[in-house]
Formats: sequence, structure tokens, C-alpha cells
Amino acid sequence: MRISSPVPHKRARIEIIPLIDIMFFLLASFMMVSLSQAHMKGIRVNLPAAQGPPPSGVKDFVSVKVLEGNAVFFDNQYVAQDQVLPRLFELHRGNPDIKISISAAPTAVYGDVIGVLDKVRQVGITKVGYQIRAAAGPAASGPPPAAPPPPGP
Repeated sequence: MRISSPVPHKRARIEIIPLIDIMFFLLASFMMVSLSQAHMKGIRVNLPAAQGPPPSGVKDFVSVKVLEGNAVFFDNQYVAQDQVLPRLFELHRGNPDIKISISAAPTAVYGDVIGVLDKVRQVGITKVGYQIRAAAGPAASGPPPAAPPPPGP
């Protein structure tokens, strides 16, 4: 005769959610410990410094600014109007592949800027860039132009 136990018989279960939580905790702990010890195990080594070629005296880039009244500046140095062309010839002779960047003040005359560009092209410099600023919004430019008067009777 068989007598059953008063305690109900249950099968053992393995819960996976707590196991995943523990595994993530262990993974994060090992990562933090390994990252914090990585700099401690380094050996100080004196590496040789890289030395590039010595800087040459040849200019590679020149910024030309045209301001109001046809005032021309080469790298923020004023150049008289009759000295612009000789200065460009000198720069081109020093480096035939020189790059010129032309910018103008908002109050500069369009013809003055084109005159400087013509001189740059006359010398034979072909690598020319233009510095252009976005126009200010309508609030910064002042009041809008007035409407034309109505035609007379």
C-alpha cells in the first residue's frame, strides 16, 4: 500500500529572468573593472617625434580684401592702388600655384572688386576663390523700399 505525502509534489523550475539580470550585472561589472585597469597596465614609452619638412618661405595662400573707396588689403596689409598689380606679379613669380581668396566689404563698389579680379587674371593666377557672406535678414537691412508714387493725372 502506498501512502502519499501531505506536501504537494512540484517539479523544479529554472527562472530565466533573474538569470538574465545577474548576467547583465556581471557583464557590466567586468567591463567597468577592465576599463578602469586598462591605463594602469600601460608602460611608458618614449616614441620619436615626427618631423615634417621645414617650412618653406613660399606663400601658398593670400587673402585679398576690397573695402569701400577701392582700398585693397593683402593679408590685412594695405596696398596702394598702383602697387596691386606689381604685388600680384611678385606673388605669382614666387609661387605659380598660389591661391587667392577675394572678399569685399558690403559697402565696396562692385566695379572695384571686378577690377582686382581682372588684375589677378592678368597676372596669370588661375586658382581664385571668393569669400561670400549670407545677406542679413530683412530686419537687419533696414526698412523695405517705398512703393513708387502713383502715376500723375
